[in-house]
Amino acid sequence: MDKKESGNGAGPALPELLAPAGTFEKLVTAIHYGADAVYLGGRQFSLRAKAGNFPPEAMADAVSFAHARGVKVYVTINILAHNQDLIGLDPYLLSLQQIAVDGLIIADPGILMRARTVVPHLPIHLSTQANVTNYAAAAFWLSQGVSRLNLARELSLIEIGEIRKEVQGELEIFVHGALCISYSGRCMLSNYMTGRDANQGNCAHPCRYSYALTEEKRPGQYFPVEEDERGTYIFNSKDLCLLERLPELLAAGVNSLKIEGRMKSIFYVGGVVRIYRAALDYLATLPAEAWQHPAAIVLPEIFRQEIAKTGTRGTTENFIDQRPGSGEMVYHTSREVQTVHPVAVIREEGDCPLVEARNVLQTGDLIEYMLPGIEVMPLKVVAMRSEKEEEISRANPGNMVFLTTEPLLSCGVKNGILRRQDVAEREESCNLAPDTARHPF
Repeated sequence: MDKKESGNGAGPALPELLAPAGTFEKLVTAIHYGADAVYLGGRQFSLRAKAGNFPPEAMADAVSFAHARGVKVYVTINILAHNQDLIGLDPYLLSLQQIAVDGLIIADPGILMRARTVVPHLPIHLSTQANVTNYAAAAFWLSQGVSRLNLARELSLIEIGEIRKEVQGELEIFVHGALCISYSGRCMLSNYMTGRDANQGNCAHPCRYSYALTEEKRPGQYFPVEEDERGTYIFNSKDLCLLERLPELLAAGVNSLKIEGRMKSIFYVGGVVRIYRAALDYLATLPAEAWQHPAAIVLPEIFRQEIAKTGTRGTTENFIDQRPGSGEMVYHTSREVQTVHPVAVIREEGDCPLVEARNVLQTGDLIEYMLPGIEVMPLKVVAMRSEKEEEISRANPGNMVFLTTEPLLSCGVKNGILRRQDVAEREESCNLAPDTARHPF
């Protein structure tokens, strides 16, 4: 990957922004909001068996769509394979070469060996499942023909920098999304409890279950591990968020920033991608003197406000400074209450665009248009018409309606997302002082 030059040439080259694409719609959304590359899986060999995933024809269409917009496509072949899993692997690899995917994401050494033999010209990106935690392991995998390493999530910023100094290959880092409470995602808990193998792409996510303690002579009596009537979510990690550490990651020479979430909604994908895209574009404008002290660079407050509206479990920086403790877990619930929700997606542009409702939408609603970039546009729904030109006051999920807003949404772009905040959240946002934060240089 050729990293982009920063906007003024004064700072580090911008890394690639790599987004999840669990379905074609999520791919389109990620590209709309600024992804440089997307990763997706086929119906086989992928660690997200429950994601939408792509049959062969749909994958070819996805690659064509992305390439037409200058976006790369990487395909996950990242299961830990058993013998039977190798059946059909070679033809699958050849089919990916034929549709011109830009790289393969692989964890298993056997699959890697077959890929080097069958499709030697396709770049191989090592999955985080391979657990690269040191520069010797990084050098080993690069010597096996890997061009990019997705480093283990258990690494600190210092360790990432040390690996960068020792090896020449590309380094990819997860910067946002759900965390497994296991070593780089290699977990047997799902297999043990449900028979669904996480390392084969079939995780039942038992780390998000609610647990309580029982004693064998007192069946049916459940004792909370924490003082909470609902039990405790003892494995449930907060979501990773390294947004505020981007300056240090750029300075460390990371080549690609990866967002987790092939099974998340288009609202999550679009919302997170737009914020990281805007953050990278903001950092590209900083003067040379700012980069003399990357750790001192502070993103404007609006970035923190916006990222808080996309999360599901709160946020943690995980291992980036030190080993995480109990404060990085969510003990009271499997996920936090969401206060911002998608309400519609623009399908046709115009002063009164045609939108597809994703939640109930009514006249009088106060909504926001998520512009590409960090800004949002406040709107009031003043009228709606059905595709049959009938005036309506309510649209249900899945309805297609022409939307009249105040002000008019004439700047709305196809695939743009409209959202709505809960009333309490909206009132709190209105009371916040305008952000005036800038980098201190």
